[in-house]
Amino acid sequence: LYSFREKKHLGRISQVPRTFKVVGNMNEKQVSIGETTFTGRKDLGGGNGLFDYGNLIYITLQRAGSAREAIRIMDELVKEYGYRDTGESFSIADKNEAWIVDFIGKGEHGKGALWVAARVPDGYIAAHANQARIRKINWKDTENWMWSADVVDFARRMGWFSGSDDDFSFADAYAPVTPRSLLLCESRVWSIFNRAAPSKKFSTDYWRCVEGAEPYPLFIRPDKKLGIEDVIALHRDHFHNTPFYTGEGTAAGPYANPYRWRPVFFKLEGDTNDYAWERPISQPQTAFSYISQARSGLPDAIGGIAWYSVDDNFSNVWMPFYMAMNQVPASLKGGSPVKFSWKSMYWVVSLVNNFAYGMYNVMIEDILEVQRELESRAVSMIPAIDRAAGYLHSSNPRLMEDYLTSFCVDNAEQITERWRELAEHLFVKYNDRYQRKEMRIDSWPGSIGYPEAFNRRAVEERPGYYDVRWRKKREKID
Repeated sequence: LYSFREKKHLGRISQVPRTFKVVGNMNEKQVSIGETTFTGRKDLGGGNGLFDYGNLIYITLQRAGSAREAIRIMDELVKEYGYRDTGESFSIADKNEAWIVDFIGKGEHGKGALWVAARVPDGYIAAHANQARIRKINWKDTENWMWSADVVDFARRMGWFSGSDDDFSFADAYAPVTPRSLLLCESRVWSIFNRAAPSKKFSTDYWRCVEGAEPYPLFIRPDKKLGIEDVIALHRDHFHNTPFYTGEGTAAGPYANPYRWRPVFFKLEGDTNDYAWERPISQPQTAFSYISQARSGLPDAIGGIAWYSVDDNFSNVWMPFYMAMNQVPASLKGGSPVKFSWKSMYWVVSLVNNFAYGMYNVMIEDILEVQRELESRAVSMIPAIDRAAGYLHSSNPRLMEDYLTSFCVDNAEQITERWRELAEHLFVKYNDRYQRKEMRIDSWPGSIGYPEAFNRRAVEERPGYYDVRWRKKREKID
């Protein structure tokens, strides 16, 4: 077993008689596992166990045939081999159920993990964003709730909880909220809930750190049933259409850039306050994103689709990968974090995004136009691909695998090629920060300039400096 981040050899575990194929964060039985790290109490991080959150996910996916089985396997593995990581919120789902699991190790205080799992009710959605979200546990509903045996007693022994079981809150005991976690984490939960169920008018008080404000519910019923395009849209947000939109104000610069470069937290010289930039869902530091789509009305090989995208998920393309596929696109394998390659989808998408960040509101629509073209094409093709694959599933399963693989690989390579063309097009169109509206040799690029508000701020910052006029001989210019 190797560590997920450093790829360091940690030890060996027993193998099971049969394992399942895993594509990304989903397996051939349509079981999927995702996570966000909430860290939690410092006493509970580290340890000498063999499992961290990453290898725990992928070993579990190799072995689990359902979401419930995945939760049990995770518990068994860390009991036997230990858990060396910090707190995690896991999303665990199959074609029939979805669960949210808050999970944290015991550090140097013992093997295994402390956890609680809640099933998301049918017709509801849940969200977590690097902050433990499960509070009160329904001890009587063992069909929809699961937990580790010592989840309450351990907190009592450590002095983090002293009430009755009914008053126990996992999040309060093991990952208490702070202004930092509210601003950076619960803000994204609010963003999802606010857009999925605008009729509920969720208050911003909680994530804006108002003392005594009510935490957001663990799950909500959205205003309408969500399809794959709706879920993709929920992943793309800079707090649009709210007072917190990051594409406005001085921090957005002259071209309405909605991103704030790390570090998120900062101080001012001579000022004792702590400050933080907003942390919307869409981020330039994103390496990849995925949506696991499990469909109970289809055979597992066809029903399970991992929608995958690389780099900033606001301005990239989500692409489908069926669980039956038997080959990885060349543009998505063999990449290096320290060497650029035109053959790597990640590097090509990142190149386009980083070029656009400098003149965001001028260039972003060029990117979104291509995004919509490629994404909508793939989404619209899925029903026909499903039908054809369904026919082959009963007559020639191996041919079905090759057919679905060909669709997934060809689509990914076409996206990569189209993005290479987009990179070249944007570099010519906006070279030297001019804008060429017509791609003809006899056309001349036009100036873009700065918006009125930016020009005004510059003039007011240095009165008289930018004046175009004759000056008196002794006139001082700062």
